[in-house]
Amino acid sequence: MKPFPKYMQIETTILCNASCEFCGHRFVKRRPVYMDERVFRKIVDETRGQGITYRPFLINEPFMDKRMPDLVRYIKEDPTAKVELNSNAEVLTHDKADAVIEAGIDLIKFSIDGFSQETAGKTRGINYEKTRDNALYFLKRVAEVGASVVSHVRMIEMPENRHEKEDFVKFWSEYATEAVITMQYTWAWDGEVEMARKPCRKVLEEMFFYVDGRATLCCWDAEERAVIGDVNEKTVSEIWTGETNRQYREWLAKGQREKIELCSKCDAYKND
Repeated sequence: MKPFPKYMQIETTILCNASCEFCGHRFVKRRPVYMDERVFRKIVDETRGQGITYRPFLINEPFMDKRMPDLVRYIKEDPTAKVELNSNAEVLTHDKADAVIEAGIDLIKFSIDGFSQETAGKTRGINYEKTRDNALYFLKRVAEVGASVVSHVRMIEMPENRHEKEDFVKFWSEYATEAVITMQYTWAWDGEVEMARKPCRKVLEEMFFYVDGRATLCCWDAEERAVIGDVNEKTVSEIWTGETNRQYREWLAKGQREKIELCSKCDAYKND
């Protein structure tokens, strides 16, 4: 087991502007609303120089945190670090876009599950025109300043938007590095999901922190069912290599999901 993960997600706020029916954000009740900057800096400082890709979001919209450009800039003080953001773009104002590009973001994934207001309004509960215009500004600005930012615009395929896939890919391929159609997943514990008795890749290289500094086994853990440690009490490496995480990983490597409450109703990677 390596002393540090390859990818690290940090929930800097619990806020989200969208209302996606397929997302576990509606179950989130934890506090505080924003991560204390001391906690954020501790996580980053303890993992510098490890070539980690940081994702300063979890089950939330990263640009709901007005500190995001400064947080990206702090991460990028480490020349080995990369920063990735996933956003629905509705609250990504031009000022925020300029600031986060200047701060050194490496990769952005825009999640826009439609190609019209009628469709995007159903799938994510967002203003499609604002989302489209904000994403376009970001992508065009990257080209104008010559920034090295990889960009993906993604649509999760659903019955509501399937008829717009071709137009979606054709339009966004002109501006983004890649336009992607992905498959919809079933959120663990959202209804009666039959567990897949398969190994889980999610836990092998990724680590996830809640807004209060606790670490969880998986980004899908909306209701804190598999907490593996607290960075207020231990170091990042101690949590990552700790007994709780080791045991969970051992069970999941064998497909024994029933031994972990969180995973006992998860069908991720069922087709692998």
